[in-house]
Amino acid sequence: KGGLLLLLLGITVVAPAWAAYKLQERYSWNQLDFAFPNARLKEQALASGDYIPQNALPVGVEHYGNRLFVTVPRWRDGIPATLTYINMDHSLTGSPELIPYPDWRANTAGDCANSITTAYRIKVDECGRLWVLDTGTVGIGNTTTNPCPYAVNIFDLATDTRIRRYELPGVDTNPNTFIANIAVDVGKNCDDAYAYFADELGYGLIAYSWEQNKSWRFSAHSYFFPDPLRGDYNIAGINFQWGEEGIFGMSLSPIRSDGYRTLYFSPLASHRQFAVSTRILRDETRTEDSYHDFVALDERGPNGHTTARVMSEDGIELFNLIDQNAVGCWHSSMPYSPQFHGIVDRDDVGLVFPADVKIDEMKNVWVLSDRMPVFLLSDLDYSDTNFRIYTAPLAALIENTVCDL
Repeated sequence: KGGLLLLLLGITVVAPAWAAYKLQERYSWNQLDFAFPNARLKEQALASGDYIPQNALPVGVEHYGNRLFVTVPRWRDGIPATLTYINMDHSLTGSPELIPYPDWRANTAGDCANSITTAYRIKVDECGRLWVLDTGTVGIGNTTTNPCPYAVNIFDLATDTRIRRYELPGVDTNPNTFIANIAVDVGKNCDDAYAYFADELGYGLIAYSWEQNKSWRFSAHSYFFPDPLRGDYNIAGINFQWGEEGIFGMSLSPIRSDGYRTLYFSPLASHRQFAVSTRILRDETRTEDSYHDFVALDERGPNGHTTARVMSEDGIELFNLIDQNAVGCWHSSMPYSPQFHGIVDRDDVGLVFPADVKIDEMKNVWVLSDRMPVFLLSDLDYSDTNFRIYTAPLAALIENTVCDL
């Protein structure tokens, strides 16, 4: 009523910055800390440059049981581990040390067969397996080196052991390949599993069959490419251009009546979503002749760049809106047009670059924000909170939005 009265009186009120009110902040850090075996080893790592706290940026999150996994790519020197977790029984909140998963040895950069060099987005499937794509890279942009090939690593979370490592063959990548995103598609049983990898800078989509232990590449589809009109960004007061960024965020629908899912995806430099049936992606013979099986959906509207998306088993898609410091939603039973897109939460401080969004087996949502453009293009203030992990039940997030059907 007070707001209405002010409007009626014609008094202008300066709108406050948006603050998250549905997402609850669970963990936060000024800079990341790692759980070294003892204080002496930590001091040695700091002294030698093997651990440089200001160089660590979290980019991926995933929740399973009492563990919250966090990935830290080796973009700069001094990253002691890339695949880590928080023991949520021991650390309910606060700024916990990140524990290497499954152990320190398995996080040795350049030890290709036994370790993970750099992990980005990761996924736990309904069979209790953690899927991790090791890009094998150190550095970012023009500093990138490739000590190891791209390799899929799959861990059994019941035993914390790696149960498979599969190297992507050379024909599945090209000199521009950069894969930061993964989607996992489990069909009628745990053996009927596929993973899909989005080649953001090599402009392709790679499918991997768990049962066949082989992979194949869909490439040269124009839907994988960036939109030349959508390469400009304004985030955290920084204007920059990511014009080359192609296929990035992916989500999978529930299984449809024909027994297959729909894979939804967007290039990063784009405001548009695309779709293809996993019936096509699962079929190695369709890599060359499937152009018309890919479908273009509507644009999201202005400021619609997104890097991360996930869909619940009841068909609700969540996606980060990096220009808006927000998380959006869409109920997939409705047309993909802006009037059916909602904002579930936004925060102009805490959600600056909500880099990853996940829904866990209990239908709780997890969001990691990391101020990535500031880290890459400017300087983070390490006396301030830079990295945050939020959570909320999916039902509470979509309540009273257009996605709440």
